[in-house]
Amino acid sequence: MKINVWNTILQLSKERGVDTAVIISAIEESLKVAAAKYYTHDEDIHVHFKPEKGDLRMCALKQVVECPGNPAREIDLTDAQLLSPGAALGDALEIDLPADTLGRIAARAAKQVIFQKVRDAEQEKIYDEFAPRLGEIVTGIFRRLEGGVLVLEVNKTDVLLPLREKLFNEDFQRGEQIKAVIIQVKRGFKGQDPQVIVSRSTPKFLEKLLELEVPEIAGGTIEIKDIVRQPGERSKVAVLSKERDVDPVGACIGVKGSRILAISKELAGEKIDIIVWSANTQAYAKSALSPARIESVLILNKAEQTLQAIVAPDQMALAIGKSGINVKLASKLVGWKIGIKQP
Repeated sequence: MKINVWNTILQLSKERGVDTAVIISAIEESLKVAAAKYYTHDEDIHVHFKPEKGDLRMCALKQVVECPGNPAREIDLTDAQLLSPGAALGDALEIDLPADTLGRIAARAAKQVIFQKVRDAEQEKIYDEFAPRLGEIVTGIFRRLEGGVLVLEVNKTDVLLPLREKLFNEDFQRGEQIKAVIIQVKRGFKGQDPQVIVSRSTPKFLEKLLELEVPEIAGGTIEIKDIVRQPGERSKVAVLSKERDVDPVGACIGVKGSRILAISKELAGEKIDIIVWSANTQAYAKSALSPARIESVLILNKAEQTLQAIVAPDQMALAIGKSGINVKLASKLVGWKIGIKQP
């Protein structure tokens, strides 16, 4: 039977970005589904579909035997020779559907099955595109708010920014471009689209922003050892230079603070402290309490991992920070509980 669907297949392939082989397979599957209305006894159905040539054949494969025990898959020699004079016992005979029946099947070929198969291929393509990009920053256009989730458009794909993953003091307008880091890619379940979830509040987002803004980090000269954040308020980044003549703090801050200010602006004014990482716990804690100037740090109890920072009265407020945020983040960064005390 001659059918003209090749142009339609090419158009579908171009519009959906799905390989033509996937669409052809979907059509073959849909033909089998439709044929089940005519073949109802578990026949061995075969579809021969060459859309580029416009050819379509559908047949039931039956074994030529003396006494058929299963008429759905077997045929006796006499009947076989009526259909194909050269048929012999043991042959596998293809019995074509009549053209009118095949035409009705082709016309009814389950559109839902075709589009579901194409949709499945689209979903797999989305997953394959984004799964390897975990931890990468993407820029999306804010399209809508749905059930506590901001839906961003990234390369014609919906990407989800849950409200809990944005900064508390951010308010976006529809059509605005938003940067975020991919933190999770989940396969679609029961026909649902894959979920690409992004975040602006995770330390990973700040890490990737630093990589983009500071060439020495991207190039590996400076290593980020750890990051702790109170999203939208304050962050502390511990860095280490792998080259003696490179100042890790100065490189991250930039000339007149240009680099760190650009990142802070992206994070809605979040304050970012860049400190030098140290294997010496006391020295590390002293740096971690920046921007306060710390006179000394004492180990109170090594087993319980508690430290005491000695701070001048005029530095006390800075060391503690608003609502205790500075000392809390410093403690989290160092991994020891830090107490603040005046001399």
